[in-house]
Amino acid sequence: MSLNAAFDSPESKRRYVRTLFATIADRYDLITAVLSYGQDARWKAKLVSLADVRPGERALDLAAGTGDIAFAVAARGAKSIGLDITHRMLQLASSKSHLRQGYGGQASIRFITGDMTSLPFRSSSFDLVTTGYGLRNVPDLNAAIDEIARVLTPGGRLLSLDFNRPENAIVRSAYLTYLTVVGSALGWMLHRDPDTYRYIPASIRRYPGAGGVAARLTERGFDQVRVIPLLFGLMSLHLAVRLR
Repeated sequence: MSLNAAFDSPESKRRYVRTLFATIADRYDLITAVLSYGQDARWKAKLVSLADVRPGERALDLAAGTGDIAFAVAARGAKSIGLDITHRMLQLASSKSHLRQGYGGQASIRFITGDMTSLPFRSSSFDLVTTGYGLRNVPDLNAAIDEIARVLTPGGRLLSLDFNRPENAIVRSAYLTYLTVVGSALGWMLHRDPDTYRYIPASIRRYPGAGGVAARLTERGFDQVRVIPLLFGLMSLHLAVRLR
């Protein structure tokens, strides 16, 4: 499937994303470090700090990737589950045994393969939902937000880290051009396919941006919605609380 065709429908995006992340899973940690100028770990640490994790809470990390946020939340005493649509990502997360040591071991962290738009959990199952680079990649953003609201307890918290879509046209053009050029080079070097990481700017072009996501959260059952800009607004953190 071509990159342009990936955005023809929610189902085509689901298939494309599933294939793409299975392809890049073993290079995922490297790519996130490179494209974030080495700031990815710091941003995730900020997310976890703002989450105000309390011992014994039930926490769900969506688009968990190789488990960075799930491990960090578990380190603060939560019972943590990481969910990702790409099984290979979760295999890599499970292999990080050095991170599990001192975090309560496997008893406090579980990894499950699943879809953010159809979560395999009962309603009001979690006190905290986190996601890093998840909302931009879902095939249906509204459906994903609805599912997050469903599985959160009343008063439960959502925190999301992702690329932003800058409102200023000049800044946005420069940003997307940079990501396209760098992504093409990395895709060719690592996978012999320049389209591999061109998906990132292509997905940002179709993303409602930080303000748009905040508006949807408010419309779909969340309160106290905040946006924290990162990297001069090129990235953003969303914080929201499910209405009681």
